[in-house]
Amino acid sequence: MGGTAPALQVTDLTAGYGPVRALRKVSLTVPAGAVVTVLGGNGAGKSTLLRAVSRTLRFHGGAVVSGTVSRDGRPLDGLPPDRVVAAGVSQVPEGRQVFARMTVEDNLRAGALGRRGSRAAKAAALRRVHELFPVLADRARQQAGLLSGGEQQMLAVGRALMAAPGLLLLDEPSLGLAPLMAARIADAVREINAQGTAVLLVEQNAALALRLASRAYVLEVGEVTLSGPADELAASDEVRRRYLGVVDEDAAADAARARATHPVLSRWEETR
Repeated sequence: MGGTAPALQVTDLTAGYGPVRALRKVSLTVPAGAVVTVLGGNGAGKSTLLRAVSRTLRFHGGAVVSGTVSRDGRPLDGLPPDRVVAAGVSQVPEGRQVFARMTVEDNLRAGALGRRGSRAAKAAALRRVHELFPVLADRARQQAGLLSGGEQQMLAVGRALMAAPGLLLLDEPSLGLAPLMAARIADAVREINAQGTAVLLVEQNAALALRLASRAYVLEVGEVTLSGPADELAASDEVRRRYLGVVDEDAAADAARARATHPVLSRWEETR
C-alpha cells in the first residue's frame, strides 16, 4: 500500500472571502481507504476547507488564493464542481440541504446526475444506499421535507453515495441530531468506510469524530495547529480540555479547595 496515492492531498491551501483569509497554508492528507477528521470551533475554517476541495467555495462568495488539491494523485485545481464529482469526490453539506419538495427517490436520483456509468451501475448504487439506510426505501415516495432531521441526514449521505465516490466529504453530520441518531450516522460512516470509501470528516463532536477516524487535524483560525493519529490526539491534554470537555484534574482540585476555603455566602447562592 506504500505506493498508493492518497485519496486526498491538500498542500499549502490558502482561501478566503474577499480580504478575509479563512485558511492559511493548510496541508493535510487522507490516505486511501482512511477516515480523517478535522476538528475546530466555529470560524476555524472547517467548512471552507471542504468547499475548497469540492470546488464549491465560489458559490459562497469565496476563492482559493494559493495551494493545491489532488485526488488519487490527480489535481482538482481549476475543475468545476461537476468534474470534481466525476473524479470521485462527493460532499455532504452542513445542514443536510435536501430538496424538500422532491421525493426521497428523486433526491437520490439527483445524486447520480454527475456520475458516469451504466444504468446497472446506478441501480447498484441505489441498492447500496437502501441497504445502508432501509428507511429511505420505505419512504421513497415521500417528500424529503417531511422526514425527520436524522432521516434527512441519511438522505443527504445517500444522495452523495449515488455518485459512487472514492472520497466522501462530511460536514458536521451529527449537528442537531439526538445522540441515538448521531450514533446511527456514525455506524453508517464506519460501514461506508469499510466498503472502501475514504472519508474526510468535519465534526464539532470531537469525541465522536476521534472514535471514527484514524488521523486527526485541529484547525484554529484557519491554520493547522495540531495533527497526528486520532488516538494520540484523543489522549492529548490540550485536545481533551478544549474539545472533549475534560477538565484538568489538578485545576478541578484547586477550584474545589478554593470553594472550601472561601465559601459563597448563602444569601448570594439564593439569588443566583
